[in-house]
Amino acid sequence: MDHKDLEFFRKLLNQMLEEAQQKGDNTLEEMTDSNEVFADPADRATAESDRSFTLRIRDRERRLIRKIQSALQRIEDGSYGICEECGEDIGVPRLKARPVTRLCINCKAKQEEDENLRGE
Repeated sequence: MDHKDLEFFRKLLNQMLEEAQQKGDNTLEEMTDSNEVFADPADRATAESDRSFTLRIRDRERRLIRKIQSALQRIEDGSYGICEECGEDIGVPRLKARPVTRLCINCKAKQEEDENLRGE
């Protein structure tokens, strides 16, 4: 991968990181601002369900942040864009679709096929 491509992905990943961190900060602010008291148990149950859903989203964002940071580290150490399974280059179109990927399309397809066979 040439320097121009690496800079493109560095900028893209930094932008993704900033957006994910802002979403996380907004989620935490919303959750700390909601100290409502509910007279109706159904309203309380709905609020708890919403809170649980928000926490699951926050957890997904936190995992995405770690993946983005890992991808940025791979750019720094020179391993970005190289499949961790087979060692081949990951195509630029795949990286544009999924900038945090660690596997080429063939190895990812094989991984998913193996997971389906195991029932995961």
